[in-house]
Amino acid sequence: MAWLCGSPPVVVVATAMKTAAMETTARQERYPELKPVQSINAHPSNCICIKFDPMGKYFATGSADALVSLWDVDELVCVRCFSRLDWPVRTLSFSHDGKMLASASEDHFIDIAEVETGDKLWEVQCESPTFTVAWHPKRPLLAFACDDKDGKYDSSREAGTVKLFGLPNDS
Repeated sequence: MAWLCGSPPVVVVATAMKTAAMETTARQERYPELKPVQSINAHPSNCICIKFDPMGKYFATGSADALVSLWDVDELVCVRCFSRLDWPVRTLSFSHDGKMLASASEDHFIDIAEVETGDKLWEVQCESPTFTVAWHPKRPLLAFACDDKDGKYDSSREAGTVKLFGLPNDS
């Protein structure tokens, strides 16, 4: 579920419809009564994550089909698909200015794309699947957390690590 603040505020809910194709539908609902405004087929499989860009121009959905779809909020049309991930998309985040979109999955990298063109800007290498990504609210700095239980960390501990991309020495 994701919120778009406006007048009136709107919530977008992604639900898996039990059909032969197991399609995901994105529903736009008015708040606070949550009455359906519009419904669109968003993915041919379950939608896992959804985010609005900070400018309110787009929202992105990530799905079990390994696709990230970028939707125009006003027209409710898919303007672009990002297909660089091979595993179901677990997490999405728009940069503070809405110009970059980070997406991650069980692939051992984070895809950072330019929103307006879909071009790949960076591929941040990871040693394990990524569970969450989040851009800094005012700077081009990406925080992310991975499944670090296997490998160089002690797998018997209940511990996690947060990593950063976009520091001065990153490329």
